[in-house]
Amino acid sequence: MPRINLLPWRAELRQKRKQEFLTALLGAVIVGAALVYASKLTMQGWIASQQGRNATLKTEIAALDKQIAEITGLENQRERLLARMRVIEQLQRSRPEVVHLFDELVNAVPEGTHFTEVKQTNNRIELAGQAQSSTRVSTLMRNIDGSEFLSNPGLDVVETAAAGLERNSKFKVSAQQISANNAEGADETNAGAAR
Repeated sequence: MPRINLLPWRAELRQKRKQEFLTALLGAVIVGAALVYASKLTMQGWIASQQGRNATLKTEIAALDKQIAEITGLENQRERLLARMRVIEQLQRSRPEVVHLFDELVNAVPEGTHFTEVKQTNNRIELAGQAQSSTRVSTLMRNIDGSEFLSNPGLDVVETAAAGLERNSKFKVSAQQISANNAEGADETNAGAAR
């Protein structure tokens, strides 16, 4: 029987398969590396794109923050201007009140009475002075009570002091000033009720 040696053919086949396997393996490694590199490039592109969007958002946010600061500054300035306007309006309204106050004080002072001090704190008027008698002080208080721009008279102090042959009464009286606007509103209400 003839003997056929198949070992070299098998060795060549094994060598060929090994070579094909290594080629396939090398191809798989190259394809895998290419896929990894492509995915890395894709991720880097996405990251760069997102960073660009983030930078745009940051610049827009900074611009909006600047606008908000300007708006806040304008609102503060507006509030300051409105406060000034309110003060000016209040001063304009209260300007004639001083005239009314002094006019009422002149009309309320009875003969034989004079003031040595007039002090105003908000709407409270404090009057200090001298009168020839305590009845003149009570007349002053009745006149203040009947006044259009003064109300709620209160007697703080009455002292009788002898000055030579005369006896004078030193007094301190307080009253509330009625705003001219309130007095005019009350007059209009009374006139409307009379109709």
